[in-house]
Amino acid sequence: MLWRWIGIHAPDLVIVAGNEDSGLADALSRNSVAGVGRIPARRVDVKEGILQSLPRDIPPSEAHRELDRRLRRTARELAAELAEVYGHDFDQPIYMPGMAVIGQIRLGRIAEGERLAAPYTNGAKNPLQGTNGQTLAGHLVFAELAERTGNSRYTELVRKAAGLGFTEAGEMKESMPFHNERSDTVFMSIPLLVKAGKLTRDSKYFEMAMRHLAFMQKLDLRPDGLYRHSPLTDVAWGRGNAFPALGLVLALSDLPVDHPQFSPMLRAFRQHMAALRQFQDEDGLWREVIDQPGAYPEFSATAMIATAMLRGINNGWLDWDDYQPLVDKAWRAISARTASDGRLLDVCEGTTKQPSLDDYLRRAAILDRDARAAAWR
Repeated sequence: MLWRWIGIHAPDLVIVAGNEDSGLADALSRNSVAGVGRIPARRVDVKEGILQSLPRDIPPSEAHRELDRRLRRTARELAAELAEVYGHDFDQPIYMPGMAVIGQIRLGRIAEGERLAAPYTNGAKNPLQGTNGQTLAGHLVFAELAERTGNSRYTELVRKAAGLGFTEAGEMKESMPFHNERSDTVFMSIPLLVKAGKLTRDSKYFEMAMRHLAFMQKLDLRPDGLYRHSPLTDVAWGRGNAFPALGLVLALSDLPVDHPQFSPMLRAFRQHMAALRQFQDEDGLWREVIDQPGAYPEFSATAMIATAMLRGINNGWLDWDDYQPLVDKAWRAISARTASDGRLLDVCEGTTKQPSLDDYLRRAAILDRDARAAAWR
């Protein structure tokens, strides 16, 4: 019950009725609940007139005041708070720090983004050394800088990474490499391919993006419109659906609307959003396993899915009446779970493909700073 207060309201006083509370009242009074704040609590004996004995004028609890502060923040204010903590390193060119660097750039801190990218443009580091799927998505930093500065060095880095989807003879491969059969790579590869097409004006990258999507859908798209994380099980892991949601909307944002691949990609996006919208919980979150009511509500999947829906609404790809209420609830839930020092509530730990539903359900929920979740802002 304590966790349900976070994102809805925080009580000003908790009364624990009974002969023994196992230290609950003391713990609530002395410790910050879910990283939000303390809540005064007292244990009382069960007897007639308990409610009448309560004080009439109860001041707001520490948790109540902090939750109200979080919910009053604008999107810009929340992004600025997170930017104080995240987006200051890019030692590994992977998506987790990379998305936060993009956040810094979009806040107008282009020079900081260029400073972090400099080792890869001046030859000190090879961004494709030890390449994996996360590295491909990390190259979105270079795409962002290419668009904002016009510097061809960034475009060349994007082109080289996207070029891994083609043979030496220039033929499209069956899929982008490093997919490991996981639905994650709808995000890890497809937005990068579309950025490469946009920057180079070469349509082959758009075609490869759709080819990779079809390949991953054959592996992981379930008949109900959700994505299994991998063919090992049918489990619709939270981020395993959030990655395709965000990947497709980012790609659509850069794909020319008159290109032959736009319509099928838009159709895939809409079908996925229609499947996901059924599973938002009453507090505005999507769960660590999307269609399992017993799974915990999860921060990063919620942030990514809501971002995908919001961009879909703003571009006219999704109906406002159907999706804006979901985005509004998700924004409130995310705001309530984001502290000003970058700590986040219930972020699923890093997850490779798992062999069973139980293995996914046992993935830890992080209450702390976490780069994989803070970047979706």
